[in-house]
Amino acid sequence: MTIKLPEAIEAYFDADRDGSPDAVAAAFTENGSVKDKGKSHTGRDAIRKWMADESQQYSYTVEPFHIALEHGKTLVMAHAVGTFPGSPIDLRFLFVLAGDKVAELEITV
Repeated sequence: MTIKLPEAIEAYFDADRDGSPDAVAAAFTENGSVKDKGKSHTGRDAIRKWMADESQQYSYTVEPFHIALEHGKTLVMAHAVGTFPGSPIDLRFLFVLAGDKVAELEITV
């Protein structure tokens, strides 16, 4: 199923799909943040490093299948399949947007 994502969120998933830490970081505001696996990564350099580490550690694909608003944030549910423990799994991506960039992202199960 194809869903329509806001431009900033589409840019994030496209960059992740391409495996480009630089493009993922560019999808965020200058002081954007990611919270994943209980750790926070703030600023484009930290986000770039987080993505580079993830892509070296695991091979995966993520396919968004649902979008909704939840407490002022944009919730995207995505099916993830890869070489990580627990695969396959549906993940929750909670986005806070600032214009055409991602200001905050939290990834949970």
